[in-house]
Amino acid sequence: MTRPKPEDDEYWNSSKFSAFTFDDEDDEFTKMKESKRAVNSMLVDDDDDDDDVEKVSWSGEPIGSISWSVKETASSIRSSGEQSFPKIDITPSLPKQGSGYSLSSLFKGKQSKQFQSFSESFTDTSVRAYAPELRKPKSECKDYMSDWSPEETVRRMRKGKVFSLERFRSLQEKLLLLDEAVSENDGNVITAVLIYLKKSLSKEILFRELMLREIALRHYVHYLKEMGEQKLLVELMKALGRTDDMALMQYKEHLNIKDEGQRRDFLKNCLSLPFSQDDAIHVQDHYTLLERQIIIEANDKRGDAEIFKKFPRKASILNMPIITTLYYSCFYHYGESDGTFSSPANIRKTFRISEKQYILTALGARAKLKSWFDVDSLFNTKNWLGYTKKRSPIGFHRVVDILQKNNAPVQVLQEYMNLIDDPELKLSLAQKYKCHDIVIDTYRDLKDRQQLIVYRGKVERGSKEDKKIEELLCNMQIRWKN
Repeated sequence: MTRPKPEDDEYWNSSKFSAFTFDDEDDEFTKMKESKRAVNSMLVDDDDDDDDVEKVSWSGEPIGSISWSVKETASSIRSSGEQSFPKIDITPSLPKQGSGYSLSSLFKGKQSKQFQSFSESFTDTSVRAYAPELRKPKSECKDYMSDWSPEETVRRMRKGKVFSLERFRSLQEKLLLLDEAVSENDGNVITAVLIYLKKSLSKEILFRELMLREIALRHYVHYLKEMGEQKLLVELMKALGRTDDMALMQYKEHLNIKDEGQRRDFLKNCLSLPFSQDDAIHVQDHYTLLERQIIIEANDKRGDAEIFKKFPRKASILNMPIITTLYYSCFYHYGESDGTFSSPANIRKTFRISEKQYILTALGARAKLKSWFDVDSLFNTKNWLGYTKKRSPIGFHRVVDILQKNNAPVQVLQEYMNLIDDPELKLSLAQKYKCHDIVIDTYRDLKDRQQLIVYRGKVERGSKEDKKIEELLCNMQIRWKN
């Protein structure tokens, strides 16, 4: 039998595990230290020379094999009820590759000094064999802070990729970027570039350059309108020499003023702005109307008059349109003298309301109050001989419709229905609103006996209308056409 070599003795006599002693039986802290040291020693190979050495257990089975893991698990379960060797969870490392991490370093975030960092381990060629890196295209790795041209930047913006505009610092670079965005005809890109120019350029320089670029100017104006930057928009219009647009932009700011007194004062200041002739008249009327509404509201909100007690107001008159104000005046202040601000005649004269519009508005207000005498006064006119005659600029068929909507009596409807010149239209409205006398008289005038007989079946037997139809049918002096 051959005597073993000294190095073999050293190998078999050495062990990474400490021997079991009864003195450590109650020393839990010592057990934990031993267990941690054992785990680290099993997972981390300190020497590169051990890479080619296959570790085996006392039974001769390779450590890390399936059979070894099963046996180790079973033995640990059997020894759980009694004091034995420290319990060690051994996890096999990658074959033939040294791991740079222990279990404690993985969970505690600590790293051994002699091993690589986590990010460095993925750059190692040995590890890359097990976890290959997905490389990005070279275009993605380009330094976007310095390398991208205006064309490349606009292209990336259109494709929704990462981009940066801060590298364009000089005026020339910014204008090249804007021109490139305009040439691509992409509104979103143009607006994004304009927002950057708005932040990085002074207003004077930006306005000057936009004057030379009509497409970019239109996008910028639209952007300011959408964002509600009225003040900057007014300055832009003024710089462009578009005084009419500038005045209208400033006038629209009254919509943001809630207090009626402040709004009135603002509109008064707007009268001096350089509006066109038509716009100037509109702004003047707006100021005059609001000023008058404030006066009327101050007097009527007390509600002292009888009509306010009988028909209480449902809303304030402030900031209402001119036609609504006229209707309010015809409802609550009809018949007042022309010298008062609330008089319908005064409002009609001040704001140049046409006769048709005035008749329609006043008719609706007075019919709502069932004031039929006032309704008649709207249409009564006298000729040069002094005779009174009814005349309507809106057509009596429209008068009949308005009266019927306000539940006018049949007598009132028939009175105005008889003033309709077209017999077919008159007959249609009479049948629609059940004005029997008008229908009977119309068939009589048309000498249509058959239609009169048919209509007799639609009226109540023995009624006044039925008797009237019977008398007409028996009248021998009428020459019926059928």
